[in-house]
Amino acid sequence: MGKEEYNAQKIKVLEGLEGVRMRPSMYIGSTGKPGLHKLVDEVVDNSVDESLAGFCDNIIVTLNKDGSATVEDNGRGIPVEMHPQLKISAVEVALTKLHAGGKFDKDSYKVSGGLHGVGVSVVNALSIKLIAEVKRNGKLYRQEYARGIPKTKLEVAGKAGEKETGTIITFWPDPEIFSTIDFDYKVLETRFREIAFLNAGVKIVLKDEKKNKEESFHYEGGLSEFVKWLNEGKDVLHPKPIYFKREQDNNVLEIAVQYNSTYQENIFGFVNVINTIEGGTHVSGFKTALTRALNDYAKKKGNLKNGDSFMGDDVREGLTAVISLKIPEPQFEGQTKTKLGNSEIKGFVDSITYTVLSEYLEENPQVAKKIIFKALDSAKARLAAKKAKDLVRRKNAFGLGGLPGKLADCSRKKSDDTELYIVEGESAGGSAKQARNKENQAILPLKGKPLNVEKSSPARALSSEEIANIITVVGTSVGEEFDIEKLRYSKIVIMTDADVDGEHIKTLLLTFFFRFMPVLIEQGKLYIAMPPLYRVRKKSDHYVYTDEELKEAVKGAQNPNVTRFKGLGEMSLDQLWDTTMNPKTRKIKKVFIEDAVEADKTFSMLMGDDVQARKEFIQENAKEANLDL
Repeated sequence: MGKEEYNAQKIKVLEGLEGVRMRPSMYIGSTGKPGLHKLVDEVVDNSVDESLAGFCDNIIVTLNKDGSATVEDNGRGIPVEMHPQLKISAVEVALTKLHAGGKFDKDSYKVSGGLHGVGVSVVNALSIKLIAEVKRNGKLYRQEYARGIPKTKLEVAGKAGEKETGTIITFWPDPEIFSTIDFDYKVLETRFREIAFLNAGVKIVLKDEKKNKEESFHYEGGLSEFVKWLNEGKDVLHPKPIYFKREQDNNVLEIAVQYNSTYQENIFGFVNVINTIEGGTHVSGFKTALTRALNDYAKKKGNLKNGDSFMGDDVREGLTAVISLKIPEPQFEGQTKTKLGNSEIKGFVDSITYTVLSEYLEENPQVAKKIIFKALDSAKARLAAKKAKDLVRRKNAFGLGGLPGKLADCSRKKSDDTELYIVEGESAGGSAKQARNKENQAILPLKGKPLNVEKSSPARALSSEEIANIITVVGTSVGEEFDIEKLRYSKIVIMTDADVDGEHIKTLLLTFFFRFMPVLIEQGKLYIAMPPLYRVRKKSDHYVYTDEELKEAVKGAQNPNVTRFKGLGEMSLDQLWDTTMNPKTRKIKKVFIEDAVEADKTFSMLMGDDVQARKEFIQENAKEANLDL
């Protein structure tokens, strides 16, 4: 017999949902914790679409004791009639066919929230069991599936009220697919709060049957309430947010703006209820309009003279803004598909924002005056910061090419595969310089604790020597001058001692990067080194990174020798290299922003001026802390 024939039978067509099970990450991003929660998102998005279309105002999400999740809404209910071409019920079409459903029919939904519109069929494919229930025509219909395959036909399972309609989906995530099948209440709570703020009037209830916990999210004030919530605990310049909503060619733009007395800028963009963490054309349109409107007003009123102008950074200091855009066909791009690319949207947002803000400033001179004075202070601080930066550059000029003298740079000049270690303390810095691979690992030792940028003006932050050194060495600059192309290393690694002081320094550095270079975090360039806590010596040396691991390591062992490392300087050069710096053997954590809104609130609360909020947070979370006493 000759070679096997290569024919049409050999080419495997991934029928429907088989492809989803083979490559789940293509559809839900990952099979870790974010992917698991994407399942809930997809089902809730369908209910939100019903509410955007005006048919649903109540969504109940229940985390059941048996590990399943139930999403119930009072929308129209998925149609139960037979599909004319496919000869199965419309419910079965929605649950078994990819790219089926109302989202792909412009007449059903003008806009829809699902990121890729993969919908409930993907949830079905990745669940060991799913039960769909629909209330329509005074009846309750029910159908059961296993890993995307129908186990029963769509049957009438009971009665429903004459005017009662809605859909109930209960699903059990597949442990063969997901690395965890435990839903995190906090992740869902954050997302549902966002959805409720962005869709004024919708009520979302989250219940956790295991923890006996229940919360309701419902904001009639929508976006205005959102910015007020973001500014909680901050001193605001005007109690009532600036709010407007405009519609044009099926595009709906809603914006709420409120200034506070801090130095941080917070602009959150959403497109069809999706958090566009990488910004996009809607955010850039808003920024250009804001700068233009405030410049024109300040020049008209004589606040800016001699041809002076505000820069974008000046008018955004202390700004909290939420931009919510709903459009029929968004184009997403960027690394995480969370950047809006539609080019026509920039002009649309710009012209509306400019017109509305210009009118608002004229009609509210008291608020306008406060905003303009805040921007003038910011402009003065910017010039002071520039002088401070130039001064630091001159101070550092004796270092190689303007780099600080204490930087031990690596010999490789291209950034691929190079690493910068920011190390706590001169002595640990000295050890790291000796232990490193000189070709591709650079070391920048810090002297003392870096400044808390959350409580400092940009001028003060940039004139701090430690902060200025980090900015110079990283190479990207900050603010409007930030340029990822100028990044001098492919990884920035924070390396501190495994004690309370080390944790504090790590937090101060994370605050700096989150506030001044958030794109580094978004693009996965920032890491945290994980030095071991203990060395356990049996026949050979084992390094242990947590107290739990230590318990395991010494279980049943004959009096092993246990050494506790208090600091990086206590390790020998070989130990430091093997455990913390050698790419083949080290453990390292990538820093990422799970939710920008939540991260902003947490940094403000932990590192800012609101002592009461910080006390409450510590009391609420103390039981979760790992204390090193």
